[in-house]
Amino acid sequence: MSGHSKWANIKHKKAATDAKKGKVFSRLAKEIMVAAKMGGGDSDANPRLRAALAAARAVNMPNANIERAIKKGTGELGDVTFEEIIYEGYAAGGVALIIECLTDNRNRSISDVRSTLDRNCGNLAASGAVAWMFKRMSHFTVTGDAADEDKLMEITLEAGVEDIQVDDGMAELWGPPEAFEDILKALNDAGINPEEAEITRKPDTTVEIKDVKTAEQVLRVVDRLEELDDVQSVTANFEIDDEIADQIEA
Repeated sequence: MSGHSKWANIKHKKAATDAKKGKVFSRLAKEIMVAAKMGGGDSDANPRLRAALAAARAVNMPNANIERAIKKGTGELGDVTFEEIIYEGYAAGGVALIIECLTDNRNRSISDVRSTLDRNCGNLAASGAVAWMFKRMSHFTVTGDAADEDKLMEITLEAGVEDIQVDDGMAELWGPPEAFEDILKALNDAGINPEEAEITRKPDTTVEIKDVKTAEQVLRVVDRLEELDDVQSVTANFEIDDEIADQIEA
């Protein structure tokens, strides 16, 4: 989930704990398979596969899982039939949603997404309704002692980082998608292994949520969407004030 608030980001970190790593690995395996099918199994010649492998290694995905996903993608272990679909919609409070899926059944995918939105105060929108509010960006998260804005700026500025946000021991780094590999290399060369390394979507503008009920509705629909097997990622353009966030149970 991509949203804007300290609480939302910390919640996102919790979602990557061991209890949910199976789901995380499954999503990454799908992306690796599709990347390998589209551009081949040689990561040196396949930028999308390189990005997928970086994301997988950032969450310590086992090498055996990675290798199996590449072989499935290249056809060595059977054909891959996943289709990329992007749905757009709204959550409570007019919050815009981008829902990215990889599916082998388009009818199931749209049915699951629509019913999840309908049951959780959201609705599906036409293609193009909200996509213009987001732009693709390289995104990295760093925690612990390395989450120092001045230090990270010194390390990554020349590599292409455009924005660094540090809050409560976690740093988020943003840059253009074409700078993904250079930024990751700069971090790795400095001995920093980001907890997340991905090319994602970032909203140009955000919707400020000013009441607890709406905040809970927005977070609930995002959670339910992320639980769907076909959903790879959910990006939303909300911002929750810390005072409101403190009233929500994590």
